[in-house]
Amino acid sequence: MSHDWRTDRIGAALRGENPTVLRRLRAGFAVIGDVQFLPGYSVLLVDEPGVHRLSDLPRAKRLAFLSDMDRLGEAVERACRQLDPSFLRVNLEILGNKDPFLHAHVWPRFGWESPEVVGKPVWLYPPERWRDERFRLGRRHDALREAIGTELDRLGSSA
Repeated sequence: MSHDWRTDRIGAALRGENPTVLRRLRAGFAVIGDVQFLPGYSVLLVDEPGVHRLSDLPRAKRLAFLSDMDRLGEAVERACRQLDPSFLRVNLEILGNKDPFLHAHVWPRFGWESPEVVGKPVWLYPPERWRDERFRLGRRHDALREAIGTELDRLGSSA
């Protein structure tokens, strides 16, 4: 690989070089987040480079993307509920603030989170959380990856 997959996450996923990919879905790729301070954080990446916003997609593909977002959200919910009794809910977000490609965030939320942030957007977590090596995606997240992938498979076969 001649470059870092992070500079072209969608292209790397299409080429099979993005190590965060959990599953290929109808309109995108379910990936586990680079940071895991909220274990199970996942992202849905659109499968077309150059698509910047939801409205760039034709209606059928747009609905498929939203359906994939729902499927990933439910898979994360099921996996997190199995693995952590403090699981509360998932937050789904399409923001488009920083990365120049369509993607949706799936944030699990837990009862063990600090009261100052548990009811607020994840983006209010201190910047150190996003950079702390303790929360970087790694081998210790393999069981979590497998659980989300299994739930994606179950949800796909029941569709």
